[in-house]
Amino acid sequence: MSEAGNSGPESLETGKAGAYRVLARKYRPSNFSELIGQEPMVRTLTNAFATGRIAQAWMLTGVRGVGKTTTARILARALNYKTATVDQPSVDLSTPGEHCQAIMEGRHVDVIEMDAASHTGIDDIRDIIDRVRYAPVSARYKVYIIDEVHMLSTQAFNGLLKTLEEPPPHVKFIFATTEIRKVPITVLSRCQRFDLRRIDAGALVAHLSSIAAKEGISVDDEALAMIARAAEGSARDSLSILDQAIAHGSGTVSADAVRAMLGLADRARIIDLFEHVMKGDVAAALSEFRAQYDTGADPAAVLTDLAEFSHLVTRLRFVPAAANDASLSEDERRRGAEFASTLSVRVLSRTWQMLLKGIPEVQSSNRPVSAGEMVLIRLAHAADLPTLDEALKSLEGAAPVPNGAPRANGAPASPGSAGGTNAVAPARMPASNGGGQTMRLVEVQPAPAAFVPAPEPVIETPAVPVKSLADIAALADANRDIAFKVLVKRCVRLVRIEPGRIDVSLTADAPKMLLNDLTSKLRAWTGRNWLVSLSKEEGSQTLAEMETTKRENAFSDARSDPTVAAILARFPGAKIIDVRIPDVPEAEGADADLPVEPAADDEEI
Repeated sequence: MSEAGNSGPESLETGKAGAYRVLARKYRPSNFSELIGQEPMVRTLTNAFATGRIAQAWMLTGVRGVGKTTTARILARALNYKTATVDQPSVDLSTPGEHCQAIMEGRHVDVIEMDAASHTGIDDIRDIIDRVRYAPVSARYKVYIIDEVHMLSTQAFNGLLKTLEEPPPHVKFIFATTEIRKVPITVLSRCQRFDLRRIDAGALVAHLSSIAAKEGISVDDEALAMIARAAEGSARDSLSILDQAIAHGSGTVSADAVRAMLGLADRARIIDLFEHVMKGDVAAALSEFRAQYDTGADPAAVLTDLAEFSHLVTRLRFVPAAANDASLSEDERRRGAEFASTLSVRVLSRTWQMLLKGIPEVQSSNRPVSAGEMVLIRLAHAADLPTLDEALKSLEGAAPVPNGAPRANGAPASPGSAGGTNAVAPARMPASNGGGQTMRLVEVQPAPAAFVPAPEPVIETPAVPVKSLADIAALADANRDIAFKVLVKRCVRLVRIEPGRIDVSLTADAPKMLLNDLTSKLRAWTGRNWLVSLSKEEGSQTLAEMETTKRENAFSDARSDPTVAAILARFPGAKIIDVRIPDVPEAEGADADLPVEPAADDEEI
């Protein structure tokens, strides 16, 4: 929903004579025909009013600036529409009605607007519940508009439920929120929900152009595209930026002025920077980056624009029609299509991922220019590196050649290193035609022959059977690694175990290197290689949890024993501090004779 329309200076919302009103207020929509970008909602409401199927409550949700409050006021105006010839709810608001101006200015006695951010408690809702019993003073409906409704407390929501489900026939509720997930489902189920969408950049450009024409302001098309991109689908934000740009340019809005005002980089120069990075030309990339910074561009904004252009190139590769976006410049359309036909998806994906990680580094760094240059160096260095798939394919054709055996061209193989290790023939990376790794604007040199060292001998040791977590803890105890034993007992849950393989899940407080430590220690202690993997299944209890459960069961059984109960009753203040079963066989006695902590109650024996 737009926070701006085409109503012009003679809008229903008036101000003091001669006082300047910002564009977002001056061109605020006053009826459904002036809304932009929300056609599905307007169509639904039009059909509902035409058939008389008017809901008792509406929930409007969307990002900031798409027009939730404006829509609520227009809806309240439609519910209470009354003229000399029309006396019923209507979506045709072309002729101002009796209550229209007061409602749109937020001063009608029967249209109550409340900001839930400052009225969050049950007392505020109780006041509404008390007043809904009374009929409206002059309008057809008493309408309650509650903005940022997600800020209400749980008690306030609960207090509103009954009234919201069965309101009096003369009461309507309209809620607005930017955080729809914070609204209880019990409230949502009692409302008709409308998700107000972000406004398309093309629609925003057309809207801003019409307003600039009405204001008599000269605006470059490229400047309008910049403003529409910066607004991110919010009409109110776009008009605020346009207002600022008009003041910045003294009545004219140029692309350079908007770029300087917002700290943006020239889109054509961003494309040049992208080309330098894809070529792997570090010097040219750093020079261009520094030049953009010297002209006032923010380093993080440059990398953000670089990421956006990477996304555009990737999108053009799969959706060529995306070039018709009105917010794109001619350079972005033409050169973006060229890159899309040249670069592989692997390269574009890797560039996108590296930029996503690099932008926060620049934003949080106290030296953003240096951090930005390091990101570009990483990108340029990775531009001509093979992907994992390409490296594996190149190695598939490089079979090991026995020491001294002739090669395919008849030349003898070079001798290996000490120990007679086989040498691997050098592999040449395959060239690419559109799906290649880089733009191939620089020649890729064949990689030299790789030296493969001899594998280290593995000392065979007798295998030690491991069938449970208790066996692993016992191994740690036998090897006097008490700290590791504690971690195994406290942090590891067993999912499944078989010879040479163990699947586990970890508790939230487990150290990050615990799985690596478990793998290396099992290999050292058992004399065989182990595959230790992290499972998504919850697994069994940890050894510590098992001991706690056994201890609690022992204390519970002791308290249930008639003899013990009689002793506790005979000696007030006594408590059980230990439970031992001496006649259990030795194999089980170790588990039964567990150390226990004093009981939580006040009993002692």
